[in-house]
Amino acid sequence: MIEIRKSEDRGHVDHGWLKARHTFSFASYHDPKHVRYRVLRVMNEDTVAPARGFGTHPHDNMEIVTCVLSGELEHKDSMGNGEVLKAGEFQVMTAGSGITHSEFNPSPDNETHLYQIWLFPDEKDLTPHYEQKAFPDEGENRKLQLVAAKGHEQEGALPIHQDVMLYLSNLKAGEEISLPLESARYGWLQLLSGSVTIEESHSLKAGDGASLSEVARPVVKAAEDSRFLFFDLP
Repeated sequence: MIEIRKSEDRGHVDHGWLKARHTFSFASYHDPKHVRYRVLRVMNEDTVAPARGFGTHPHDNMEIVTCVLSGELEHKDSMGNGEVLKAGEFQVMTAGSGITHSEFNPSPDNETHLYQIWLFPDEKDLTPHYEQKAFPDEGENRKLQLVAAKGHEQEGALPIHQDVMLYLSNLKAGEEISLPLESARYGWLQLLSGSVTIEESHSLKAGDGASLSEVARPVVKAAEDSRFLFFDLP
């Protein structure tokens, strides 16, 4: 089964300095039909104004993945990390037993466009942890790169504490790929840019998401140059 979550149907907030789209219920947006999908709890697409950001705030017992599409995001946390996340980079943070952090657009002129994803961990009160890494849009692995997973650090993946495989795909117009999903597992595809079809009959444009269940190795084809995240979920 493939179900599309259209971009325009997501929750939307505009705080002036922050414009956000919420795939699942978040903050003031609540939709009982879209609270979560499997272990995916948050899928937020944010645009942050120049020289603005999120002040210091707490998290716990969540695996948080941040992907910057354009601009930069400055991160500071209670573990002593202070990094700038650039376009094309991913950040993973195990909030675990508790962490505070801030996120700020350091540019005086340019917006920051990002996705932030929260996943439920497979254990509570883990030791907090932070890492970030760049994943290039070009190269031999561009069609399907493993970005984050449990126990796959030797393959270049960032560590997350959940039975999830997160991939990044960059397809040129006309290219296609068979996703590494088995029928007993669940999938979520989030289209970051471009337009694609899944199994020829389901079309997605930028901002759309799709849940996949009881389908093995679905084929995604790009109608134009496209970039998407794919989650293989328990």
